[in-house]
Amino acid sequence: MLLQIASPNLLRAAALAGLVTLGGIGLGGPAFARAAPESFADLAAKLSPAVVNISTTQKVQGAAGGRFDFQFPPGSPLEEFFKDFLERNRPGQQPPSQGQRPQPRRQITSLGSGFIVDGKGGLVVTNNHVISEADEITVTTQDGQKFEAKLAGRDAKTDLALLRIKVDKELPAVKFGSSDGLRVGDWVLAIGNPFGLGGTVTAGIVSARGRDINSGPYDDFIQTDAAINRGNSGGPLFNMAGEVIGVNTAIYSPTGSSVGIGFAIPSSIAKSVVEQLNAFGRTKRGWLGVRIQTVTDEIAEGLSLQPARGALVAGISEKGPAEVAGLEQGDVILRFDGKEVGEMRALPRAVAETPIGKTVEVEVWRKGKLLKKQVKVGELEESEQEVAAADPKQATPGKEVQSLGMKLARITPELRERFELKDDAKGVVVTEVTADSAAAERGVRPGDVIVEVAQEEVAQPQDVVDKVKKVQEAKRKTVLMLIQRASDLRFVPLKLEQG
Repeated sequence: MLLQIASPNLLRAAALAGLVTLGGIGLGGPAFARAAPESFADLAAKLSPAVVNISTTQKVQGAAGGRFDFQFPPGSPLEEFFKDFLERNRPGQQPPSQGQRPQPRRQITSLGSGFIVDGKGGLVVTNNHVISEADEITVTTQDGQKFEAKLAGRDAKTDLALLRIKVDKELPAVKFGSSDGLRVGDWVLAIGNPFGLGGTVTAGIVSARGRDINSGPYDDFIQTDAAINRGNSGGPLFNMAGEVIGVNTAIYSPTGSSVGIGFAIPSSIAKSVVEQLNAFGRTKRGWLGVRIQTVTDEIAEGLSLQPARGALVAGISEKGPAEVAGLEQGDVILRFDGKEVGEMRALPRAVAETPIGKTVEVEVWRKGKLLKKQVKVGELEESEQEVAAADPKQATPGKEVQSLGMKLARITPELRERFELKDDAKGVVVTEVTADSAAAERGVRPGDVIVEVAQEEVAQPQDVVDKVKKVQEAKRKTVLMLIQRASDLRFVPLKLEQG
């Protein structure tokens, strides 16, 4: 199956993700289950005027001499033909010669959906991927009114955007309801602009809750079988009380058309994001200052934590809230501000929703004991570091750990240069990995630096050998290692061969 963004522009890449809070946009009560009506006509007639079509225009520079760089869907028979044709006839990078026609600009138009949440203020909610590359945005209402829209704010992590249009009179609007009360099997109604056809109503049920489709750090999608297609992106998903409980965003499909598996951002996330976009033009999220990873069964066994649960702290930001509060690498966060962290992905959402500056209690598992720490939540900065992976071409003899299938060596100036290790890198460097070994199975490769073994620092290859032997003598099946690759730190559980 293929994940498709519910937008007609095949060439647009979309970012899905996020969390966070809209003055003046009321949160309705719990969405109680209701029986299916004999008809959805009354509900559709009431809600449709607040659902809008969104068209965007992107101006693209054409090739010199009036030619354009045509693009076709991958695998199209015309793709290779035009590629060869254009390569043979494409002018160089030099400026156009005298008398040559200037490079024209063409327009690419994309269509999507949205809905009005403030009829007086002219606030319209849609998906970020619908308007992300637009030069011009036009909002068209059900009765044919067209408005030039300005971007009030966007959030790529949740794939949400807020538009503002100038209105002379109040427009029909809808309100956010609560998605928390939704149950699998509840009826829902989707209204949008599929394939640019205009206002279209489809009905279905909630197929699943809390879907993680690996689109971002805050995935918690509502799955529905209500027909959602390209062009429905940004449109509302309603409950039977006529409240917006989701923003239609993506579909799974091998064909690009609906096969009954659609995804909507729940209103519990969307409402708070829209509130902040309206108030600040951006989101303000809580920040803990940790890099985390999933606690697998193997990692849990290595930490003597049963059952596997929580979020494993793989790294801590210098002078961040977690470091100030005394959290450490290797801690497993089990509870945050009274909320159980049953799995890793629950923590980013809980932290992001926490008011900035609030002091919360964090319960962690450290070396077989439960500890409680008081953490003052900071504000997340929207910057990310790109991590380059070392790709050494040569291996170096070193101390062999036969039970894991790798050779190790002290960090020397020569190895630091060869593997492009950071100046402050500390630990033991992996110089060789045996194929089909425990290390190879877990993706360990030459140039990786082992920082800790069984949550104890190592400085010499013999330290690794000794600590692995100690874990084996304790009859454990795995040994937990903290491994650094470029700027990335990550805990890796390696299976042990029992002697």
